Amino acid sequence: MKLLLTSGGVTNASIHAALVGMLGKPISECRALCIPTAQHGHPWCTPDSAWRFVAGRSPAPMVDLGWASVGLLELLALPHRPRDRWEAWVRAADVLLVDGGDAAFLTHWLRQTGLADLLPDLTDTVWVGVSAGSMALTPRIGPQFLSWPGANGDDWGLGLVDFSIFPHLNYPDFPDNRMANAEAWAAQIGGPAYALDDQSAVRVVGGVAEVISEGEWRAFP
Repeated sequence: MKLLLTSGGVTNASIHAALVGMLGKPISECRALCIPTAQHGHPWCTPDSAWRFVAGRSPAPMVDLGWASVGLLELLALPHRPRDRWEAWVRAADVLLVDGGDAAFLTHWLRQTGLADLLPDLTDTVWVGVSAGSMALTPRIGPQFLSWPGANGDDWGLGLVDFSIFPHLNYPDFPDNRMANAEAWAAQIGGPAYALDDQSAVRVVGGVAEVISEGEWRAFP
């Protein structure tokens, strides 16, 4: 897949231009599926915040970018539907818009549903993640970001990229998301990593990662 791994969504012109370039055609001609599943695993998320994402009214611009169509793909429902039916929906989409919440919860349901196994085949599809929606694709989430009790301390992501992500760097409402904490997180993550503020993202095309930013970020080798 082509990946746009954001901290705060499509928040500026640079990230927006990167997205359009990955899609290869105007946003107004693209079919999107939005995935709110990660919200259900995080104690800070509510029915209101899940609705805001789906309705395109969240603080993270994604659903509201002017897509030709937007559908809802709730991973918790997929085990109750025939696989050939939901797989057809996924393959028909140009872009998957994946919300934040708890990355371990999202990773669990990507595996449980079988969608994780399908992702490498979606070579023409763009995955746009925000926060946990980005972190779930990395090798390690980091114990600092585990909030779902069902994880039982397991912070392994899908490992579709070879770097991890510390999101929301210096976000005013998250006092623990400061550079000193990012340094401590990176020291125990066991591989390359990026700290990203909400004006930053990592674009991955053809296995090559590039930071797109109008804000603050740092790479940890």
